[in-house]
Amino acid sequence: MLVVRILEFIAGALLVVTALDAAIRTFVLPRGVPVLLTRVISLASRRVFDVVVRARRTFTRRERVMAMYGPLTLLCFPMVWLSFVLVGFVLMFRATVAHTWVTAFRFSGSSLLTLGFATPTQTAALAMVYIEATIGLGLLALLLAYLPTIYTAFSHRESVVAQLSVRAGTPPNPIGMLIRAHQANFVAELDLVWQQWEVWFVEIEESHTSLAILNFFRSPNPERSWLTAAGAVLDAAALRTSTLEAPYTPYAPICIRSGFLALREIADYFSLPYDRDPSPGDPISITQEQYMEAYQRLADSGVAVKADAEQAWRDFAGWRVNYDSLLTGLAGLIMAPYADWISAGVITGSHYRPPARNRRR
Repeated sequence: MLVVRILEFIAGALLVVTALDAAIRTFVLPRGVPVLLTRVISLASRRVFDVVVRARRTFTRRERVMAMYGPLTLLCFPMVWLSFVLVGFVLMFRATVAHTWVTAFRFSGSSLLTLGFATPTQTAALAMVYIEATIGLGLLALLLAYLPTIYTAFSHRESVVAQLSVRAGTPPNPIGMLIRAHQANFVAELDLVWQQWEVWFVEIEESHTSLAILNFFRSPNPERSWLTAAGAVLDAAALRTSTLEAPYTPYAPICIRSGFLALREIADYFSLPYDRDPSPGDPISITQEQYMEAYQRLADSGVAVKADAEQAWRDFAGWRVNYDSLLTGLAGLIMAPYADWISAGVITGSHYRPPARNRRR
């Protein structure tokens, strides 16, 4: 009997430690560390949402459902952690002072929620009451304290994404972005855009790995996404470097490098596969025919393009290969809305396209 109670106490303590460890590593630790319990919660929530999404046949309905995934999953974290603490202390109270499971549950629930309607009189048990009450309040306070941090990072991310709509349209289109820049005589000033997005990628790398749930927080406009915006900027920078007949500057290549390094960190967090050392000749999700159509569209719009289209294609593919699989993999993970050149390699069913009448250029 004594052995059983010792095992119950140890099991309860492990549950409490597991919850605290998950809370600290998910919200407090300033680095992207995968947490088993947090991942299990996220996957379980995603399974439910996947079932619901499959029953929705229109873009609007699917987007409305997936918009709730991030916030609801975030709220599930403290609920599960508190449940672990509740059950853990039930086991510890049962192993020490409670004669029945009902009494142990009353002690634990009263302590966790600081209700005080059931309190043991033994000194050792009172210490457990104070510890559980402190943990319960601490976990709730942790969520409340980090909600402003999460939404501040979200707001900062979305302000830059919304600005891109002025240059690249909605959904964002890299060819349209360059054509608009040419028509506004702004091609030379695109270096300022690459510098802005270089900083944005660095910030995304930090915020979307240390607070990974942010990856699933969707833009206020259902046709926008942080990922499709990132892809449009990377493709526009790759086109600027490989295809446009313009004086060389280092800002577009640096922006591309900043972008694919950030996407790699996020992909590593979610264990998405990609080639860490791709060859410039490796296949990409954009076909040469698609590129040639974009090349001709740029030329027809008056944009100065390089005379050797074949070499320009090879140069573009050499840049795109660094982030191609990262874009398509993450797009499937977060169910990003449709955007030209971002959706090309995404598996059907993980990606959905809005009706043509809803897409704006």
